[in-house]
Amino acid sequence: MYAEMLVTYYFNRLSLIKKILMKKLFFILSLMVSILSHAQTGASKTALLIIDIQNFYFAGGSSELVNPVMASLNAQKLLDHFRETTQLVIHVKHGDGKGAEIHANVAPLGDEKVIVKNEVNSFLKTDLLDYLQKNGVKNLVLCGMQTNMCLEAATRAASDYGFGCTVIKDACAAKNQTFDGKTVKAEDVHIAALATLKAYAKVVSTGEFLKMSEK
Repeated sequence: MYAEMLVTYYFNRLSLIKKILMKKLFFILSLMVSILSHAQTGASKTALLIIDIQNFYFAGGSSELVNPVMASLNAQKLLDHFRETTQLVIHVKHGDGKGAEIHANVAPLGDEKVIVKNEVNSFLKTDLLDYLQKNGVKNLVLCGMQTNMCLEAATRAASDYGFGCTVIKDACAAKNQTFDGKTVKAEDVHIAALATLKAYAKVVSTGEFLKMSEK
């Protein structure tokens, strides 16, 4: 009888200790999940914003730019990098109709966000800001066309909204501009826009960005 009571006592004690240990283990695991979740939430999430690399900016299009192919190929490198690293990609296109298709070099995949705008500023009258906020994006890498128009407008707006911005200078393109009887070459238009954007963004080349991303 005594032996049975002793066995029952220790069995109950072991069960109690097991329950206590399980509760402690559950608490530790919950704490670890909470810490990891907080770290991931607090991390700076980056998205690629490809702006208006559309057919009408290329040879034979209604608004042909200077060197759009090279800019699109550099944008393609950025796109490949973001896809390989499973980071968010957002395509922006201006309007619909003939020539408004996104160029094949940076054509979106089926699950990538495409925003159609009708203003110079990609944020104006679109769901871009809401989409970025819902996805926890803190930083934007921007490229596209034209450098001094939609690319510049999006960068300024993004900066004003508090996003950290990086502009990829050789993944953008511009065209000659004429004003007051004077013509400014596309290269000068491009450089002038980038010089202004230094106040709103880090301005780097495709190679520089990809090298930094490897670290």
